[in-house]
Amino acid sequence: MTHDVVGEGLVKALAEEGVTGSLIGPTTVGVSYPGVSDFTIDIGEWRARAAEIPPAQLPSFIAHVAQGFARSIRAQAQPSPPWSDIERLLAEESLRMRLYTEEALSEPPGLRDALLTRALAPGLVETVVVDTPDSIVPLNRSQIGDRPEEQVFGAALHASLTKEPHYAKTDAIWGVPITHVGETHRYVGSHIHVLRRHVGAARYGALVSFPVPEYLIVHEIGDTHIVAALEAMQELTRTHVEKGDKALTAQVYWWFPGAYEQLPEPAALASGQVPDLRPVEVEVNHREKSVTPLTADTGRLIELWMSDRA
Repeated sequence: MTHDVVGEGLVKALAEEGVTGSLIGPTTVGVSYPGVSDFTIDIGEWRARAAEIPPAQLPSFIAHVAQGFARSIRAQAQPSPPWSDIERLLAEESLRMRLYTEEALSEPPGLRDALLTRALAPGLVETVVVDTPDSIVPLNRSQIGDRPEEQVFGAALHASLTKEPHYAKTDAIWGVPITHVGETHRYVGSHIHVLRRHVGAARYGALVSFPVPEYLIVHEIGDTHIVAALEAMQELTRTHVEKGDKALTAQVYWWFPGAYEQLPEPAALASGQVPDLRPVEVEVNHREKSVTPLTADTGRLIELWMSDRA
């Protein structure tokens, strides 16, 4: 009999997460967990993705997927906590906004849709969470009742910005002025919604990144050469990702003030809109003195900055 590395590996990984699983068919796993009625999981799409992964990377991929399944299953088993009343949460200002990558919420299928999330930028998702003394618990969409989603997002942003401390410090890094907006909590990314507080005129916008939940990194685009600024932001962001705990993404974004920033700050937070963030990246060959924009928006940004200096 052929050994099913993928299927049996998933069952074993689920067991390590405290979930009993069994292979019912090639694309179906039966699941048992205390407090939840037995059910099945369709793993057809997941198995197809696993087939494209090098064998050496399969164990970590399987473990990641099992953790996602287990997280969702445990959430179903928990009784509705006393803070699930949305009106109470709003009155107590217990909601916060936390950033996750799209990948972090991709498993199990349907997890992202079940939580109160929205896209912030390519690869990044804003998630409303309940902040308690002991834990950070994502809020389910089903818990908000008749409340409009934009109101709940707005309340989470307002509390993240007004109830949580932060600092902003600017240093010249490799000759490029870069500001770290930071603290020890995981809601600092909310400051992207009030970036006007941290930059000046920002005629060309700013370069921003979210390497870890505790940092928002900002370079206001100005007199510093745009390629040097991109290089510095990319290198600094990668360093934070490599050294940080629960890293988010090494992607650098171009923030350009637009319709969102034209609204009064309180109205913007509750508008349901998000700032305009576009992925940018350059590849620089110093030996050949060449610069290659790796996204269309990077090329447009460089052209915009250079045209004023022609």
